[in-house]
Amino acid sequence: MNKLARWARHIWLDAADARRLLGTDGLKRLEQAVRDSEARHLGELRVCVEAGLDAAALWRGVSARERAIELFSQLRVWDTEHNNGVLIYLLLAERRIEILADRGLHIRTDSATWQAITEQLAASLQSDQYEAGLAQAIHAVSDLLRQHFPLAGRPNANELPDAIVLI
Repeated sequence: MNKLARWARHIWLDAADARRLLGTDGLKRLEQAVRDSEARHLGELRVCVEAGLDAAALWRGVSARERAIELFSQLRVWDTEHNNGVLIYLLLAERRIEILADRGLHIRTDSATWQAITEQLAASLQSDQYEAGLAQAIHAVSDLLRQHFPLAGRPNANELPDAIVLI
């Protein structure tokens, strides 16, 4: 994608576009999916949907991966007791997906697993099934967290907010 086309795609989109794509009810269902997921393991999930990057990020040539890493920090996904937070990041303007896992889960999961989850979400996005794709990704990550960080008789402390972040 050339620079001018990239700028145009990003500048025309904002959080309201993300909200419209997912809808109020869809956002509530996704938040509930995160809440339900975290009730079954000791991990923490954050879902962030960013419509488009701002002009400063575009000027610097920030990639979706770089932005996801930045948000991983800003949203404090790394700040959990078991180092097992996961960020599911969607950049709408480019239909790019990044899933970042903190070191506690990252070392227990191979890259092929993350690639499969990302590809499944990408396929949903290509058919404009944003909510369904994000719900599937939440479910897949939840399965990994249940496998590697089971509750083992103790409740999840819910260290991070469950709300879907729209930017």
